[in-house]
Amino acid sequence: MLVNTSRFGQVEIDASRVITFSKGVLGFPSFKKYVLLQPNEDSYFLWLQSVDTPELAFVVTDPSQFVPTYRVPLRREQMDEMGLNKLDEAQVLVIVNKHQDTLTGNLQGPILINTRTRYAEQMVLSEKRYHTRVPLVELGQQALAATA
Repeated sequence: MLVNTSRFGQVEIDASRVITFSKGVLGFPSFKKYVLLQPNEDSYFLWLQSVDTPELAFVVTDPSQFVPTYRVPLRREQMDEMGLNKLDEAQVLVIVNKHQDTLTGNLQGPILINTRTRYAEQMVLSEKRYHTRVPLVELGQQALAATA
């Protein structure tokens, strides 16, 4: 299937890679179908691209690359809702934002993707151990100029 993106033009995607959110991403409840795009094989960052809206995409990353102790505390009923038998059946990602001269990750609102069914949900963690703007990477001057 062809997916139109505002950043990469038209991208050919296998339909089996489509990720479906039952409630959408927080703040975007009507947009339910996405794909993960990895423009650079060596990058820690991916694009969570809406299948239906070329302009809607989020930079995401695996939080364990930056915060090795990060764990999503899921209750059994949450795992059942997602069709997960074990937490390691889920790909965990967080949305990345630029805040001043730092890339931050929303560790309070992780995205879990069932790797078998491609069903996803963005959780809001009730415990306050994690925050919405956890610094991941300090941007150098060249990187700041490129992202401005």
